[in-house]
Amino acid sequence: MRCRRWGIAGVMLLAVTASLPAVALQPDEVLADRQLEARARDISAGLRCLVCQNQSIDDSDAPLARDLRLLVRERLQSGDSDRAVRDFVVSRYGDFVLLKPPFKLDTAILWASPLLVLLAGAVAIVIGRRTRRPPPPPDLSPAEQAKLDAILNEER
Repeated sequence: MRCRRWGIAGVMLLAVTASLPAVALQPDEVLADRQLEARARDISAGLRCLVCQNQSIDDSDAPLARDLRLLVRERLQSGDSDRAVRDFVVSRYGDFVLLKPPFKLDTAILWASPLLVLLAGAVAIVIGRRTRRPPPPPDLSPAEQAKLDAILNEER
């Protein structure tokens, strides 16, 4: 078996490596200026891939993510501030493009949805437990109660 040859350390190394995020950044996208590249990475780490929706544009290899990475770098090279670049992208795609959208009336449902899901689950559990309870046993009739009393008195 291969696992025996690799050993536990090899399997752990493989697990750690597999859990690292994949970076889809292409070599031709990297800026020569290290400061600008660091700023571009910081900005793109906070932007959502509109195709994948669960990855940043840095982690996605979708063509739209590549276009957004190039757009961020182009805007930085033209002298825009980090905030101006984010604002430009948000003005084109809306707050949904941000991995951490700001709390506004428009995005309140995004922020409240985890709490609403938890509350709905709690309500479902409470209702489910109440409906599954067995009905209480019926009361004894006077004749059954007399028999029970007789049996209990005999044992004493």
